[in-house]
Amino acid sequence: NAALQRVKWIYRAEKAGHTGSLDPLATGLLPVCFGNATRLSSYLLSGDKGYRVTARLGIRTDTLDADGRPVAEVPIGDLDAAAIEAQLGAFRGEIEQVPPMYSALKRDGRPLHELARSGIEIEREPRKVRIDRLQLIEWTAPFLVLEVDCTTGTYVRTLVDDLGQALSCGAHVHALRRTWAAPFRAPKMHAMDELDQLIGDLPALDALLQPIETMVGWMPQVRIEGRDLVSWRHGNPLTLKDPPVAEEIAITTMDGRLLGIGRCADGQTVYAVRVLARHGG
Repeated sequence: NAALQRVKWIYRAEKAGHTGSLDPLATGLLPVCFGNATRLSSYLLSGDKGYRVTARLGIRTDTLDADGRPVAEVPIGDLDAAAIEAQLGAFRGEIEQVPPMYSALKRDGRPLHELARSGIEIEREPRKVRIDRLQLIEWTAPFLVLEVDCTTGTYVRTLVDDLGQALSCGAHVHALRRTWAAPFRAPKMHAMDELDQLIGDLPALDALLQPIETMVGWMPQVRIEGRDLVSWRHGNPLTLKDPPVAEEIAITTMDGRLLGIGRCADGQTVYAVRVLARHGG
């Protein structure tokens, strides 16, 4: 939130939002939306994500990362890359994770991390997540570098802790960087220092922005004009010829400017899910 508020001030934006929080020690991609784009932020929040994580083997912590207090220390012995790789297979594909106590999840309106800091631990239900890629990048004892592609809701801290348990030595996250978040698979990132140097230069700042259409580039698209466009602006259903059957359809002008998001169940009628303001983005 601190990063969001800083960027919002730099851009003099009336409305801004981010699309996925990071742990305090983490670095990397934090997509920020302005104006109309904030109305589409949920489509980014639910997207897959990629990380590069450095794990420190041999020590578990209460927060599962380097910000926490050590709770167990076990010698790693002669552990080698082959032994680590042999355990990684169990964590690929669809797996179950128990969310950590030090997380933003809530119980009875209170974040779990608040309960944890009060010395309270409660039972958490396992959740299914999917690990599409889990690759060993480097092993220089006691540090292990992995790259992870996963579904939203995956806790990399839990993944590292569970791997440490499987290796019988424990582990915690030493460093974590988010490398991408769908649909931005190879994103060009801008550091806060870079933005600070452009304060007051709105044309230069605007040049760093991506068009709102990039948020929905993966959706099927329907282009409309004339009466259909007027009807859409008022939130009315559209009767079209062979629209795609999908829960999420990008509705655009004939020149590709985003008008909102629709859905169609019967291959004929498109209903409005999100209608953007008249300027379109």
